[in-house]
Amino acid sequence: MTQQLRAGVVGAGVFGGHHARKYASLPAVTLTAIYDPDEARGQALAGELGATACTDMAAFLELVDVVTVASPADSHGPAALAALTAGKHVYVEKPLATNLDEAEKLTAMAAKKGVVLACGHQERIVFQAMGLMDVPEIPLALEAVRRGIWNIRGTDVSCVLDLMIHDIDLALSLARCEPIAVEAEGRTEQGPYLDEVEAEATFTNGMNATFKTSRIAEARERTMRIVYPSGVVEIDFLTRAFRNTTPFALNADFTETVQGKDPLGANVAGFLAAVRGEVPRPPVTGTEASLALDLALAVEMAAGA
Repeated sequence: MTQQLRAGVVGAGVFGGHHARKYASLPAVTLTAIYDPDEARGQALAGELGATACTDMAAFLELVDVVTVASPADSHGPAALAALTAGKHVYVEKPLATNLDEAEKLTAMAAKKGVVLACGHQERIVFQAMGLMDVPEIPLALEAVRRGIWNIRGTDVSCVLDLMIHDIDLALSLARCEPIAVEAEGRTEQGPYLDEVEAEATFTNGMNATFKTSRIAEARERTMRIVYPSGVVEIDFLTRAFRNTTPFALNADFTETVQGKDPLGANVAGFLAAVRGEVPRPPVTGTEASLALDLALAVEMAAGA
């Protein structure tokens, strides 16, 4: 019989609500608790889904087996470390943490306690739906554009940690090696953190990746161009346009797949499967998320943050 897991979510904001509803809808898991220091906000979400609202972390952790941390980015590290220390399996929304010291503590504690540490880089799920994760060639170059209009949510960190880190993780997953050089420039307009950044990373295998990210653009734009030795893949994620000149059989209808329609649900389900021992690892491990954080912080430094 499949183990019934008790799930809890840290953070009752927009992303916390998404995660809480996923747990409430998935089989073999029961959403039991919501933690948020804002009592009214926590009670509103918990009441909607039949869970217990907590403002005390220790009390919250007593009620759960698995935890999603979906609070503001600057609280990811402390909240995840508390849950891991208590022996809970943890899924952290990206970024895994906001500095490498916190990230190292998380991976070390997960190893010490023998629990699963996963991260919410669900763009990898979309790449899997396309078939890009199975391409045998290493790209020569990758060009990623991710621009959005101003939204106060996510501004407790730079646009690099809020937005660009998605494309950084994808570049790392395709390069399958470490970066050796990073150049970047950026600007700040709305607050203390970078709002717009252009960066270039070179990897040990020669792959070159460029990233253009903004959260103060006039219009949304989300594209990627991947140049392989045998051809080019171009994707417009907003219009769902897809062009593939490589010999590899990629899925242009990726948005119609289960993973393409609901990458968050697929990532959470993969995390739970790893917790139950049904698969050897979650879709994105804490170690992989740490590598993405490392490169993101290098971009920030190069951009003068």
